Amino acid sequence: MLDVHRLVLLREVHLRGSITAAARALSYTHSAVSQQLSLLEKEAGVPLLERVGRGVRLTPAAEVLVDHANGILTILEHAETDLASSLSQVRGTLRLAAFTTISRNVVPHVISALGREHPGLDVRFKQVEPEQGLLLLSSRRLDVLVVDSYPGTSQVVPDELHADLLMDDPVRAYQPVGAEGSTLEGLRRLRWVVEPSGSEAREWVRRVCREHGFEPDIAYESADLLFHLRMVESGLAAAFLPDLLVRGEGAQLTPSAVLGTQQRRQIWLICRAGAERRPAVQACRDAFMLQLESPGFPSGSS
Repeated sequence: MLDVHRLVLLREVHLRGSITAAARALSYTHSAVSQQLSLLEKEAGVPLLERVGRGVRLTPAAEVLVDHANGILTILEHAETDLASSLSQVRGTLRLAAFTTISRNVVPHVISALGREHPGLDVRFKQVEPEQGLLLLSSRRLDVLVVDSYPGTSQVVPDELHADLLMDDPVRAYQPVGAEGSTLEGLRRLRWVVEPSGSEAREWVRRVCREHGFEPDIAYESADLLFHLRMVESGLAAAFLPDLLVRGEGAQLTPSAVLGTQQRRQIWLICRAGAERRPAVQACRDAFMLQLESPGFPSGSS
């Protein structure tokens, strides 16, 4: 009989791309993971890994087992949800993660509300970028992940995950405070602060600027949107800023009339498929919705 724990290890190698990365994520040694996978190969009676340079890749038979491991974990997810739903109180541990902006302006209020409404629920939080968070969620190291996606970018949620839209958040262009003129030629001369290379938000900014006929002069890079806001307030750079940040920080800024865009980013709450009915996940989703709809935060209106 195939060992479920070893199947999960094989799945982790598939998700992480290597035995070393899987071992590091699981706090195991490389040799311990390799030994367990060797035992799984003996149980399966077929090769599961093949050498490729200094690394390994899964064989077709291993990929079949990973698909079955996904199915097994989904069944367990449903079982855990049904068990939690049978209890009269929301309790247990909820592992929550979110991106920077919402972590700073919303998450503390959500955790506080959950503590008041559900004292038996132990919320654990970490701030992560979306790509890392999706991997941690698939690996069952998170229960709930809050991410954002920008217009025209590829927000792909794997089949084993479930996503709920929390809000549409307008994103507007701002010139540096004190900058003279609001012409297209003036925008060409500005320096811009954007998110790091490879991020969807950065590519979105470049695409919007190009659609308006110019290439942004990217002088500053940071994943922290509060830094972007401070650079605008200091008169040092132009930036695209979401309403959730601008209003949450109480910033007195006027959007650029030249780059007036009605585009919005979307904020999603993601959990594993089957866990969306789990009382703790539902309570977390409700707390986010209540907080985001409160007067102190943008409701998604322009």
